[in-house]
Formats: sequence, structure tokens, C-alpha cells
Amino acid sequence: MEAKNIGLEVSKPKKACEDDNCPFHGALKCRGRIFTGTVVSSRMQKTVNVEWEWQNYLRKYERYEKRRSRVKAHNPSCINANEGDIVRIMECRPLSKTKNFVVVEVLGREKGFEQRMEAEEESKVKKEAKKSEDNKDSAKKAEEEQKE
Repeated sequence: MEAKNIGLEVSKPKKACEDDNCPFHGALKCRGRIFTGTVVSSRMQKTVNVEWEWQNYLRKYERYEKRRSRVKAHNPSCINANEGDIVRIMECRPLSKTKNFVVVEVLGREKGFEQRMEAEEESKVKKEAKKSEDNKDSAKKAEEEQKE
């Protein structure tokens, strides 16, 4: 099956697939917004979590703040984007309750992605450890108050 033109100047996938929700080999029409982001999670079947940063201007402080957007996108088997890949996603009709985008192109790998994810995991572990310590301390204080 030959890849069809989706109306966007992107490289066509080398592999073919039998996915109906593929913009190149299926019947899915792509229209609307186009974003470029990093695949953060690809643990779901045929779905990836794509994240990108954008800046919001705060008039009061005359500065910009960083914000992040995360969306779920359909990952056709012919494209098969993995965690750490920089991808271009395009809006399509709703494919599920939360999926309104489809991956149309893999642009490359993000440098330092593994280190960033490890740092996020470390911070989560530290937060959980601190919460458990706080819970133990509050439990000890409650026991001491009951004894008195």
C-alpha cells in the first residue's frame, strides 16, 4: 500500500501499516493545528504522550514564564515513535475521549532526555520520602499527645 499525500510537507513513512487511523495508509483526515514536541511516554498501545514548552508573558512583572502542554496522540505502527523522540503531531477528529492528535513525523531524538527523566524520577522519590517522614512525625506527635 502506497503512502498517500496528507497535505503537509512531511517525510512519508518507510514501512506500511494496516491501521485505519493512520493518515498515510488509513482513512484518517488531518486538519487544524500542528505542534512539535517530545514523546514523554509511549507505554500505551498505539498512543504516545507528547509534551512541549511555551512561554506566557506576565504583564505585571514584564517577564515570561515557562509553561508545558501535554497531549495524547495516536502513534501509527508505520511511524512507531518512542520515548525521547521529537515528533510533529497534527490535529484530527477525536479518536477517543482524550486523543485528538496523530503523529505524522519523527524529527529526531532529544539530547539529554534520559537525564531529564531520571531527575524527575529522583525528585518524585524525594517528595514521597519527605511525605512519609512528615506522616511518621505527625503520628508520633499524636501518640505523645494521647499519652499526656
